[in-house]
Amino acid sequence: MVVLAVAGVMFLRSADSPSGMPVGDLPGWKQTGAQDFATPAPFGHVEDVYGPEVNGYSGFTDSSGRGTYAPDSVLSVADGRLDYFLHTADGGPQVASVIPFGYTGQKYGRYSIRFRYDPMPGYKIAFLLWPASDNWNEGEIDWPEGSLDGPLYGASAIKGSFANGAMEFDPPRRTFAPGGPGDWHVATTEWTPGNVSWFMDGALIDQTTVPSGVPDTPMRWTLQAETSDRASRDFPEAAVSGHLQIDWVVQYAYAP
Repeated sequence: MVVLAVAGVMFLRSADSPSGMPVGDLPGWKQTGAQDFATPAPFGHVEDVYGPEVNGYSGFTDSSGRGTYAPDSVLSVADGRLDYFLHTADGGPQVASVIPFGYTGQKYGRYSIRFRYDPMPGYKIAFLLWPASDNWNEGEIDWPEGSLDGPLYGASAIKGSFANGAMEFDPPRRTFAPGGPGDWHVATTEWTPGNVSWFMDGALIDQTTVPSGVPDTPMRWTLQAETSDRASRDFPEAAVSGHLQIDWVVQYAYAP
């Protein structure tokens, strides 16, 4: 990240390009993955072109229990963008989850994604770092997360807190990023020992406050689009559909 001084006030900003995919290392970060989706792939053929990790889960229900991971009817690539077509078919919402750089993960890192989405009430995104061990008690890092008809926020699950019966999150209150459906944005997570910071379009949105609660085991980057966890069983409505698009994704290892 870089620090800018404007009228005597210090602002933290990340080093992301506003549109073109960053290529190469950054100070303190070694690039370990980059994908700009340059090769087209129609529905049902994303795995053929990009591998099973990008195709993601298939046949499972999502977190709310209302959506079904159906990559063959949701995911495609055209015009240099990975497209999630979220819609209802076969009696239920069709969603997808992409693991852009595989299941092994890494300990600490920097993760940037350029994306946009249509307004789709009843659907949400949870772009997250998930324990490579699948042990939730090791924590979880979410950014950006939120419903696709509103603003997005970041949160970090406090490692070890799930063992007490309910996962606790840091920070305890949500800070929502400016903007919403329709516009392109670059979201960046910086995960270092004892700290997680979240940036949108280069500006710091929020960060953790409990250093001892920050995850410290390998995690994999997972880009989930799923149904909202709101209470109504009829949400989203069958008529709701739209597109979540990803222009590029880049991943770095922590290299102080």
